[in-house]
Amino acid sequence: MSSMDELEQSTQRETGEPVLDVSNLRTAFFTDKEVIRAVDGISFDIREGETVGIVGESGSGKSVTARSIMGIVDSPGRILDGSSIRFKGEELVGKTEAEYRKIRGPGISMIFQDPLTSLNPVYTVGNQIKEVLRLHRGLRGHEATEEAVRLLEAVSIPDARRRVDEYPHQFSGGMRQRAVIAMALASKPELIIADEPTTALDVTIQAQILELLEEIQEERGLSIMFITHDMGVIAEIADRVNVMYAGEIIESAPVEELFGDPKHPYTEGLLESIPGRHPGEDRLRTIKGEVPTPNEPATYCRFAPRCPKAFDECNSVHPVSVPIHESADNHTAACLLYPEDGTREDAVETHRARSEVYEQ
Repeated sequence: MSSMDELEQSTQRETGEPVLDVSNLRTAFFTDKEVIRAVDGISFDIREGETVGIVGESGSGKSVTARSIMGIVDSPGRILDGSSIRFKGEELVGKTEAEYRKIRGPGISMIFQDPLTSLNPVYTVGNQIKEVLRLHRGLRGHEATEEAVRLLEAVSIPDARRRVDEYPHQFSGGMRQRAVIAMALASKPELIIADEPTTALDVTIQAQILELLEEIQEERGLSIMFITHDMGVIAEIADRVNVMYAGEIIESAPVEELFGDPKHPYTEGLLESIPGRHPGEDRLRTIKGEVPTPNEPATYCRFAPRCPKAFDECNSVHPVSVPIHESADNHTAACLLYPEDGTREDAVETHRARSEVYEQ
């Protein structure tokens, strides 16, 4: 694809209506001891043909975000009032299970982290794909079998006509993940949520899966929400990136800008910890400490205890997402250091004024 074609596609993505529009999403788990605010007021969108990355350490809320969008949050979790998830303009929050089933599959499909949890070991791979075809496209018999073979061929599984009758244990890890992708494509979705689909694979197979997703996206105009903790994968596949920490999106930017000029100290730490980034050093760089459990309202910066740039107000003012400077609407950070146009005092007051909603 030429650079002119890429520019034209990018312009269409930026000006088109979002396929998915998430606004102020809050998902909490109510236990006997505490309320865990797994997703705490996040907003982002995904446009047609675009890949949006969601990145962060384990426990940041990435998978709960995906399950919230799919309507499969397990008890005792629930999406809180005031949350909005709009797919092609249609509000999903509040839908019944029967209504959601019409969205899952032909609207939104999901690729899970471990293909073994997505494939039933007692049914052939072909039968499982044909079940999706029956439910969502009404295909049966020979027609369904031929389409299952075609889907396996589409995800580059060799000798698909023979392997359609094999069981998951007869497939390698990479082949199982390809079969799961085939199942996700069987219902002809408009949006695919890929929840760390390459984590359990070696580097070579991982690269093949990423290339496969890009090829399928280009052929079908798919939108993709790609969840991972691997910044290297994000650099390769995403158009825009949302960095999550303790249930919140703390930085959002186009992928090249995020990698070239990260603003939030957490994002800087993630990039510094990429293996091979500092080849002359004996030890990998890390972010000290762990992601906290967000079990209380965000009245301060949740990253402050681990942040090398923290100052007194970080412990008493909750940062909200703001443009890093006046002309940077497409690059935001939830950090008291921004906006960077004025003084630090001005920046703190901007966040203080806008964070009242979090203190209710």
